[in-house]
Amino acid sequence: MQNDNRQIAVFGGGCFWCTEAVFNSLKGVISAVPGYTGGNIANPSYEQVSTGNTGHVEAVRIEYYPAITSYEDLLTVFFNTHDPTTLNRQGNDVGTQYRSAIFYSNEDQHQKVLKFIEELNESKAYDKPIVTEIMPLSEFYPAEDYHQKYYETHKDATYCQLIIAPKLEKLQKRFKELLK
Repeated sequence: MQNDNRQIAVFGGGCFWCTEAVFNSLKGVISAVPGYTGGNIANPSYEQVSTGNTGHVEAVRIEYYPAITSYEDLLTVFFNTHDPTTLNRQGNDVGTQYRSAIFYSNEDQHQKVLKFIEELNESKAYDKPIVTEIMPLSEFYPAEDYHQKYYETHKDATYCQLIIAPKLEKLQKRFKELLK
């Protein structure tokens, strides 16, 4: 595949370890890199973002081939693997850095996100309103090396067993056709 066929999607869906593991499982995904975006300081550290004072979101930058997995497929997986109705929270992870957010990189993505959320709301897919923040993508800062491929290198860790593994099992059951 040629480089010009690649696209970028950036999602914040709580802890980036979970989001990275989910999207790295999909066909057509070249990479899912955890990092920080949406905030007001350059090159933030995990410790800074963890305070909730930087405005940054723990997010994942997904490079993918849309001919294999569409942006709409990515949105479907995103909205089915986190709770888009809880403000600044995913499970036990609480703070603005864990907010549900989509950072669009072009107007086409922006329109697709708006349409997707409108359809979710019209179908009453959730009991509560969707609070996912939609913003243009600004600078994305990759997280420190020890956060990269966290699930792959820490599968036996308690957090991975209790939080990430069940998400991946749900993904396997609901979206088998999209998996590598």
